[in-house]
Amino acid sequence: MGRFDGKVAVVTGAAQGIGAATARLLAAEGAAVAVVDLTVERAAGTVEEIAAAGGTARAYGCDVSDYDAVEAVFTAVVEELGGVHVLVNNAGITRDNLFFKMPKQDWDTVLAVNLTSAYNCAHVAQKYFVAQKYGKIVSLSSRSALGNRGQANYAAAKAGIQGLTATLAIELGPFNVNVNAVAPGYVVTSMTAATAERVGATPEAHQAEVAARTPLRRAGRPEEIAAVVAFLASEDASYVSGQTLYVNGGAR
Repeated sequence: MGRFDGKVAVVTGAAQGIGAATARLLAAEGAAVAVVDLTVERAAGTVEEIAAAGGTARAYGCDVSDYDAVEAVFTAVVEELGGVHVLVNNAGITRDNLFFKMPKQDWDTVLAVNLTSAYNCAHVAQKYFVAQKYGKIVSLSSRSALGNRGQANYAAAKAGIQGLTATLAIELGPFNVNVNAVAPGYVVTSMTAATAERVGATPEAHQAEVAARTPLRRAGRPEEIAAVVAFLASEDASYVSGQTLYVNGGAR
């Protein structure tokens, strides 16, 4: 018996990194997983990994910043996988720059992909969740929500995730819907590799620098964040709602 037997989970930004790790873990624990990324081709690799391990998954292409596209994907997921019970809002991008150099387009794009997409997916998902009196929403915030040089757009979006999470927990709680967020610290992904390049370092050097100031003396792994997401999406966390859990190796 897996914690997600009989459940259908939608994971956005699931082609790589934390999203892919989350999709694999939910599938390993019994969920049928809708692996959502910008294109079907991008999502296909994660689906293949899940299938090779004996799990059930299907790839979906969707620009999650487009509300109509999100509605269409959820309709397809319900028709093809038999319902929807868990939503993981993981899709995200960075367009880092010091604020005085930041073009408005980079502000708009990061807010759309990192925050508006969470509104879009949650707004569509809650229609199903409220009707069936059951649902789990877990959204990815970040330690950057507390402020991070060169990330005014990303920090604002990730702080917005925390406010959205707290509010949806209040409004959807009466319908047996749990809403939580996970705020990772530094995790070894292609996104943090890009951050390293932005500051003129190799990914390895950047990871070593972060590890030196982290109490656990290392960077995080996508699988470690996925484990926390899965906990919050499971019945093990049935009385947890409206929370943002920082997963950052003890950093303050």
